[in-house]
Amino acid sequence: MSVENNKLQPPETLEKGLAEVHLTEVRSLLSLQKRVEELVEPLLREQDSPSLDAAGVEIQERYRMELRQKLKLMPPKEVAYILESLDANERLIVWDEVKEGADPILAILPDDILEELIDDSHYRNEKTTTTAFELRDGRLRQISINGPEDLQNVTPIWVDLIAPTKKIRGWIGKRFDVDLPDPGSLTDLEASARFYVDDEGHTHLHSDFLLDTREESRNVPVALILKNDVLFTIRTEELPVFRLQRARARTRPGYVADGKDVLLDLYAADVEYSANALEDVYAELDKVGRQVLRSHVTDQEATEILVAISEAEDINGRTRRNVLDTRRALSFLLRGGFLSEAQLVDGREILRDIESLDGHTAFLFNKLNFLMDATDSAININQNKDIKRLTVLSVIFMPINVVAGMGGMSEFSMVTEGIPWQIAYSGLLVGMVAIGACMYIGLKLFEKRRLKSSRAAHRRTA
Repeated sequence: MSVENNKLQPPETLEKGLAEVHLTEVRSLLSLQKRVEELVEPLLREQDSPSLDAAGVEIQERYRMELRQKLKLMPPKEVAYILESLDANERLIVWDEVKEGADPILAILPDDILEELIDDSHYRNEKTTTTAFELRDGRLRQISINGPEDLQNVTPIWVDLIAPTKKIRGWIGKRFDVDLPDPGSLTDLEASARFYVDDEGHTHLHSDFLLDTREESRNVPVALILKNDVLFTIRTEELPVFRLQRARARTRPGYVADGKDVLLDLYAADVEYSANALEDVYAELDKVGRQVLRSHVTDQEATEILVAISEAEDINGRTRRNVLDTRRALSFLLRGGFLSEAQLVDGREILRDIESLDGHTAFLFNKLNFLMDATDSAININQNKDIKRLTVLSVIFMPINVVAGMGGMSEFSMVTEGIPWQIAYSGLLVGMVAIGACMYIGLKLFEKRRLKSSRAAHRRTA
């Protein structure tokens, strides 16, 4: 595919006009939908008939279904070409049918069409929010930002962006003269490039913040930029740490004075949130420990215990990585001379809190290893019991198998010659049962004697 003047050309694999044919079919279906709407709407105004409305909706839905099926069979390149060729209103209708799983299409579309679909259509990410925080009477005043006009006469100390599109990053960057990164590319940065000061004197920090929910635990990358005591935060989704910070700053007068205070408090809240996650791990491992240290653990229980240990280990590891990243960011701020004396004291206090968490994570790792070993031992004990049962059965049936083999030999028929076969084989069966019973009783007596001897030896050593 070639792109000239920011226009998509028909895919090379469809050189014989197939793309144009499909484009014509799509336009025809869109035209029919529009025609039905134009015919039904005047009739509804005149008659106000529910049945007529239902019939119109059903006809339109049939056309939409046919359109959906056609688009589903087309390759992404062809769908992208059709989207580019349609006018704005038709483009949104087609986009509504293909937006699920549309990443391959988005990768091909020109930037102007891409921005139109994402920013100006109903497809806009539901998580996308932009919020500015202005300091009023010592408290943060939250201002929702939906467009450039909302930033007029606003002097924020914190601008928070969740899943911002390229268009949003563009007009906010232009308003504050700052370059805002794409939150989706933050994970591609090397560790050495996460903390730096650019040529214009803006401080850039790229940190991981912990997200611990019932469903999962993971680290979410966040870009933080300081420009003239104004903090910009960019991330892909909402985080509990940021909600906590917003609530505190809105309700506590004098809690923050500038963007640097907000930045330090975000890191402090992240450390506090990590400590809470470790407390949850402690509580979970306490339950697991009581299960492991019981006298008997079934294989099913052992499986559940191993799953719980694995989840706890994952949370503990992510928490350790999270506080390590926070320590590196704070060390960069303390060394860089960006902070005032009071802020330096706060930063060192946060570092001391992180050092206390290091000991907790190390202790949890040791406890996880102990519980893992104890669970493995319980599984081995259960396996040994199963092997013991199989051994007992093999010992019991070994002489029975010998007798059964003898019963199948021709010599057995010679020995029992003159005896009816019913009596002969019934006697053989009774003999086999008797031998098995004797073997079982003998093994039980042997086991009781062994246990008695081991208890006596234990009492002597005690």
